[in-house]
Amino acid sequence: MAFLNYHHLRYFRAIATEGTLTSAAERLNISQSALSIQLRQLEESLGQALFTRENKSLVLTEAGRIALEYAESIFRAGEELVAVLNHETGGQRRVVRIGAVATLSRNFQTNLLRPLVGREDIELVLRSGNLRDLLAQLRAHTLDAVLSNLPVRRDAETPWHSHLIDEQPVSLIGLPTRKRTKFRFPEDLRQTPVILPSLDSNIRPAFDLMMEQYGIRPIIAAEVDDMAMLRLLAREGAGLALVPPVVVNEELRTGLLVERCQVPQIRESFYAITPSRRFPNPVLAEILKGHGLG
Repeated sequence: MAFLNYHHLRYFRAIATEGTLTSAAERLNISQSALSIQLRQLEESLGQALFTRENKSLVLTEAGRIALEYAESIFRAGEELVAVLNHETGGQRRVVRIGAVATLSRNFQTNLLRPLVGREDIELVLRSGNLRDLLAQLRAHTLDAVLSNLPVRRDAETPWHSHLIDEQPVSLIGLPTRKRTKFRFPEDLRQTPVILPSLDSNIRPAFDLMMEQYGIRPIIAAEVDDMAMLRLLAREGAGLALVPPVVVNEELRTGLLVERCQVPQIRESFYAITPSRRFPNPVLAEILKGHGLG
């Protein structure tokens, strides 16, 4: 495997920028012959010629243009590394990587992350998946936080912090009906189809326990692990959806869906799961602080 020298890349970038060995050598305050040797060593390491000579200037080859793109990326990453470890921002764009479980409301995610959207100093990366896979990414430092509706057990091997961001009521929501009688909870659930989240959601076990206590076996029209699909099924009239109203706030606002009843004693919890780190992402810390968690 070829060894890539950071100094070689620095010299190469200077030559590409200046266009001649003479100008680059003056800028770097080294001799032209020494700079030429450094360039030759880099080309030998990569196995490609990086410049062609045209008149008195050096022009990048195709391989040289590719190498320059990578060199610029490497230097930006190096500058970001120094800034992060020194707790500096330096006016650079910061990358915030957030994972969210599929059962989490998209509207809730949007509301939480809205302060970051459109900021020129922030690049927002969003990932979706199941909690197990997202925690593996969090452990590998490829995510800064995971948004979940379940807390995660903390122990010596996995020192997670489950920050409770919000709690919201849960309702049965469906299409408008011409019936003038008020929905009777829980009696009407004996003959009314319901659309339920999967057991990955914390509200599902609570609902199942409540139905068992009432001696009711509900008619389950569908069970889904994606809140967006649950909302679409409710709009299609498949049944009453068991959801926090935030999931369907636009449909409730326009009257496309209505809240038939609020389910007592069940609330949806929203967590931001973060690891213990010496160098936490300052932008994430800003968001948590905005929710009184900093």
